[in-house]
Amino acid sequence: MEKENADTRQEFLSFQNADLGYSGKAVISAVELTLYKGRFYGIVGPNGAGKTTMIKSMLGIIKPLSGRIVRSSEFRFGYVPQRESMDELFPLSVWDIVMMSRYPLLKAFKIPGKIDRDAVRKSIHDVGLDHLKNTPYRQLSGGQKQRTLIARALAGEPDVLVLDEPTNGMDIGAEKAIMDVIKGLHRQGFTIVMITHLINLVADCADYIMLLNGGISFGLREEILTSKSLSETYDIEVTVCNERGRTLIFA
Repeated sequence: MEKENADTRQEFLSFQNADLGYSGKAVISAVELTLYKGRFYGIVGPNGAGKTTMIKSMLGIIKPLSGRIVRSSEFRFGYVPQRESMDELFPLSVWDIVMMSRYPLLKAFKIPGKIDRDAVRKSIHDVGLDHLKNTPYRQLSGGQKQRTLIARALAGEPDVLVLDEPTNGMDIGAEKAIMDVIKGLHRQGFTIVMITHLINLVADCADYIMLLNGGISFGLREEILTSKSLSETYDIEVTVCNERGRTLIFA
């Protein structure tokens, strides 16, 4: 992996000896790391290890129990939640849901204009849903719903795209299609931060890995995704190998 010149890196988020958690109880302790523009970060770890706590802290939804989290004001975050979080009772179309991300950008008492409609149109196109833009969200497949939520985040014109288990519950075809979209956005220049419990999904595309389990191991993916580190984290025998240029992980 090509190393960057330190003078050219743009820092967008810094954890400074931060304890992260809820109600005074730390889930992840003494987090000390800095994130930079343009990279793909994968967040992995066992259930309950603090993956969602980490991204909520990044987004400012929860404050650190101690220490500091410093965010650059020059960067805008786009959040893609798990699709199960979207209420399907309301008869909203793909277009309606994607337009939601434009309202925070409007001045008081303004309605969406051409710039907003163009942003929504482009975002829907970028995730391949042009033909479904007027379809009710609740009629979509799981993969199409996830694409809609990615488009909603994109329409807000983010620099950093934060995704929480974007392939959860999908079959292998839908999973690959979503990962192709995400990897394509990274190639376009978006910074990606992605939670997944399926480590193989980020084993080849993430630049850096955060491996959580009470504490945090952070570094280049080839340094973090080793048989030893994963076996210790998951308390089972894990094998990491390379096959035809791909990293494969077996338990």
